[in-house]
Parts: sequence; structure tokens; C-alpha cells
Amino acid sequence: MTDFSKILEKAKELEKKMKESQEAIKKIEVVGNSGGNLVKVTLNGEGEMINIEISDSLLKEEKNVIEDLVKAAHNNAKSNLKSKTTEEISKSAGNFGIPGFKWPI
Repeated sequence: MTDFSKILEKAKELEKKMKESQEAIKKIEVVGNSGGNLVKVTLNGEGEMINIEISDSLLKEEKNVIEDLVKAAHNNAKSNLKSKTTEEISKSAGNFGIPGFKWPI
């Protein structure tokens, strides 16, 4: 087998693994929280917010406090999602000698 054939074979294998990873990422759900769990935001693998929980005790606070806690919970969830997707992609890319490969989020 020529070097080019080996490269092509590896590329096809990587493409298959990446497609599998993309499907797995779609199924990921992460939760971000803030205010000692007064606000919880759940994102799916595509970054869409699928749930938000706000503690009843927080509703007594001023609007800007609630808004800040919602933003903080969302940012926490987004950070968690980035970690999970990077981990999932690394499972595929790690076997192909692509050091430092990062998912573009």
C-alpha cells in the first residue's frame, strides 16, 4: 500500500469518527448554575437552552440581580458544554495523531 493510500484510508476513518462524534455531541446535555444553585440553565449539545430553573426565593430580588444570575448560569453551562464537546472530539481525533485538536466553539 502506498503512503498516499494509507493517508486516504486514515482520512476516511477520521471522517467516520468525526461524524460519530457530531452525533454524540448532539445528545449531550450540560447544566450551568449560579447563585448557589438559585439559577440552573440546561443546554443541549448544539448550545440551545432547553431548560431554565429559577428558585422561588430569588424572585423576591431586584430584576438586575436575577438577570445577572441567569447570565452567569448560562455562561457556566456554555463553559461546561465546551469542555464536554472538546472531550468528545478528542476521543476521535486523539487516535489520529492530531495533538491539540480543539472543537471550534
